[in-house]
Amino acid sequence: GTRVPGSMVVTWTTFNKTESEVEYGPAGAPLFEMSAKGDATVFVDSGEEKRKMFIHRVTLTNLKPAATYVYHCGSDDGWSDVFFFTALNDSSSFSPRFALYGDLGNENPQSLARLQKEAQQGLYDAILHIGDFAYDMHEDNARIGDEFMRQIQSVAAYVPYMTCPGNHEATYNFSNYRNRFSMPGQTESLWYSWNLGSAHIISFSTEVYFYLQFGLELLFKQYEWLKRDLEEANRPENRAERPWIITMGHRPMYCSDDDQDDCTNFDSYVRLGRNDTKPPAPGLEDLFYRHGVDVELWAHEHTYERLWPVYGDKVHNGSLEKPYVNPKAPVHIITGSAGCRERTDRFNPNPKAWSAFRSTDYGYSRMHVVNATHLYLEQVSDDQDGKVIDNIWVVKEKHGFSAWS
Repeated sequence: GTRVPGSMVVTWTTFNKTESEVEYGPAGAPLFEMSAKGDATVFVDSGEEKRKMFIHRVTLTNLKPAATYVYHCGSDDGWSDVFFFTALNDSSSFSPRFALYGDLGNENPQSLARLQKEAQQGLYDAILHIGDFAYDMHEDNARIGDEFMRQIQSVAAYVPYMTCPGNHEATYNFSNYRNRFSMPGQTESLWYSWNLGSAHIISFSTEVYFYLQFGLELLFKQYEWLKRDLEEANRPENRAERPWIITMGHRPMYCSDDDQDDCTNFDSYVRLGRNDTKPPAPGLEDLFYRHGVDVELWAHEHTYERLWPVYGDKVHNGSLEKPYVNPKAPVHIITGSAGCRERTDRFNPNPKAWSAFRSTDYGYSRMHVVNATHLYLEQVSDDQDGKVIDNIWVVKEKHGFSAWS
């Protein structure tokens, strides 16, 4: 994971207590001329066996932006394979490329082989995994979680693997998720934000609206944090440097799947909040709209759906001919068909007006934040051998709340 360009966090797990060390160096130089130490936290799974593991975290600092490094991690008790990564470019004129998906499991991980290859070829600067891992990390006394981490190593050891929690992480109050990932900020990876190129990326938990048994205060705490983060991102000097505000959360506000999920309801909790709590819990649609969020990334539905610019259940296209040129509302993308044991979902045959494109193919999305005005999104079908089945350019001459009118 990463927060600040110039640094990289390496995370790994051992079953014995060992030192936490990363040896690394610039590619092409003699191997490992630098080393960094970190620390390990003990994670005890809550299953019957109470399996214990040590999660190691080492932060590498003073990396040269855009330089490639080779590294391995471990200690004198044993070292990992050798991996490489490219330190993130810290310039706001950098044009980062992302792979986006949610709902990827150990069983039936349909898109993983293609993602492994593309990540190692250097196609992506970061991966955004939008909730739901492993199915489920806590199962078989957390061995499924171990297996999943080994499985994604072929992607996550090379490229920053940025996450948010989904409903499949909820067991034992999200303990596997909170312990295994190392997102920026001090919130156990539940919510955080970071910058890359001309984008400010906000990751958060939609699950606070559903698992009230873990405390309503989390919902309000996150809402206040989101509000502060969005206000800060909208300070004129910040919005000028990072004009694109992009959110990622697991459960969508809208979807046209043929199931009973929250996003199929007009009064979805994530969108409009909950009135059955004391005090009532605010939803996120107005907050995001008021702060001019440009693109909202979701998963949870095991399908791909692109929406027209939408707010208040109504379409707000830029124009009839060019809906995504100066759109009058945020653009929503749902990308939850990476592949898991639950297979893909079905669509409702009669979608609402805001549904622009739908596919039940397995696959994942790509996003290229090209510059301050242009952002490109496309959907890759794994069923069709990597064919791009959908793509749009979002073009914005101005960003922020005033851009909607």
